[in-house]
Amino acid sequence: MDNNRENDNQLNNDPSAKVGDEYTPTLLRFFRKTWFNTWQGNPPGPILLLFGLVVALIMSVPIIYVVWRSLFAGVDRWMRLLDGRIPQLLWNTFSLTAAVTVCAIAIGVSLAWVVIRTDLPGRKMWQWVLALPLVIPPYVGAVTYIIVFGPSGWARNFWRDSPWLVNTFGDYPLNIYSFWGVFFVLTMFTYPYVFLIASASLRKMNRNFEEVARSQGMSTAKIFWKVNLPFLRPAIGAGAILISLYVLSDFGAIAMLRYVTFTAAIYFQRASFDTASASVLSLVLILLTIIILWIEARTRKRNKYYQTTNTFREPDILPLGKWKPLAVFYVGLVFVLSILLPIIVLVYWSIIGIGMGALDDRFFGFAWNSIKVSGFAAILCMLLAMPIIYLKSRYPSFISSGIDKLSYAGYALPGVIVGLGMIFIFNNHIPALYNTFYMIALAFVVRFLPQAMQAGEASLSLVSPRIDEAARSLGYPPWKVMFKVILPSIMPGVLAGGALVFVSSIKELPATLMLRPPGFDTLAVRVYFEATEAIYHLAAPAALLIILVSIIPLRYLLKKY
Repeated sequence: MDNNRENDNQLNNDPSAKVGDEYTPTLLRFFRKTWFNTWQGNPPGPILLLFGLVVALIMSVPIIYVVWRSLFAGVDRWMRLLDGRIPQLLWNTFSLTAAVTVCAIAIGVSLAWVVIRTDLPGRKMWQWVLALPLVIPPYVGAVTYIIVFGPSGWARNFWRDSPWLVNTFGDYPLNIYSFWGVFFVLTMFTYPYVFLIASASLRKMNRNFEEVARSQGMSTAKIFWKVNLPFLRPAIGAGAILISLYVLSDFGAIAMLRYVTFTAAIYFQRASFDTASASVLSLVLILLTIIILWIEARTRKRNKYYQTTNTFREPDILPLGKWKPLAVFYVGLVFVLSILLPIIVLVYWSIIGIGMGALDDRFFGFAWNSIKVSGFAAILCMLLAMPIIYLKSRYPSFISSGIDKLSYAGYALPGVIVGLGMIFIFNNHIPALYNTFYMIALAFVVRFLPQAMQAGEASLSLVSPRIDEAARSLGYPPWKVMFKVILPSIMPGVLAGGALVFVSSIKELPATLMLRPPGFDTLAVRVYFEATEAIYHLAAPAALLIILVSIIPLRYLLKKY
């Protein structure tokens, strides 16, 4: 209020404003006052604001394109898709998303409870080992499970060569190319989202509440359901939304296992040059994403639980007793299926591939392409994230809040939709950059800029606004304060965000498939094509390299959670 009153006085005392009847229209004075009030008396500089608006516009391109293109797709195409294609895709997508989310939550919460709250042998080791599936892209996991359980896989050959199995159980029963195959693969590589967040919540739970419940005669199992689980609901909700959005947007594992959801259908429609149908399907997928986000937000508002005590005591470590062998078996089984087996398969085929000369100039060319485009995207994200988080933190208003929300749009969209938007913009308006790796890098920026923003925002929250005020008092404009004063102070967080973007970009498959220029293949693209052709000795070294590079941000995630 004081700032607003001071600005009103400044406007009234301004010489140009005093002669406003002659020179300054009343409407202009009204707009100036409204502008100051919008920014609570502290508007940003024009360069900083323009920078933020341009970034927000770039990030909203895929949504704008999909909505615009689908509106002009024609009634006939809409009716044809609604009559046949869309209902089946809705069922495939929803059933897979629901099944994976529920099962991954069950696995993630149970593992977190066993590892954090019990005397499981090797507790400290399991806390980071069970997070390792995060660094294995699901399409890489799909390749390994096809090698093991596929129609010509190791398990199939073992079954065929074991007469007692054939005589007792009949033909080989597993079909990896099915709903259950996709469900199993996605569950094994998405449960760490819940495991990490639930583990952090379990560490912060106050022992006092459990002791009160125990004094009322509750058993350990009843305490879990009545006391611990309500406090875990925010963590479960956060993990569930991450898993649901990932399943909605996944393309690689789904395509490799020959299951069709919206993302696969959009990609294949675009590959057949039916961009109008691809846009209609994309719009339906965007609406599904919005519905999931809305449901999560409503659920979170209705279920709020707080720890109100002033004294915090770390939770007890519960003895497993007779259940210890079963707990060790359960944790070990998840470890073998989600980490050990895929790594063994990749190492085995990588050794064969290296022996056959897989690490040739062609392989290093793919690696260099991945590093080049991912590194460029990471640098762009670090630069573009700064004005957005700075506007949001130092210049709060509905404008900076809107820019921030638009910047998250691409993160909730599948890579195929981002690819569609990029193709439209570059092909029609920036043809000089069409079919260049710059287009791929910009698609990565749209997809992963929020990762850089989150890391930078966490660091910026630790920098006092008084530093900005001191720099402004010396005559620095806002954009110069941001780059000359603030950026050096939050550089570790910015670099951490850049590392996350780099690793996510190396693993990104659908956007790269759609946007790559002729002859420009990355490691992710080669894994997809070589595995599709069953040339595993060429796919495995590229997949293993992606995993090794992806371990880099794992320490950041573990520190965060």
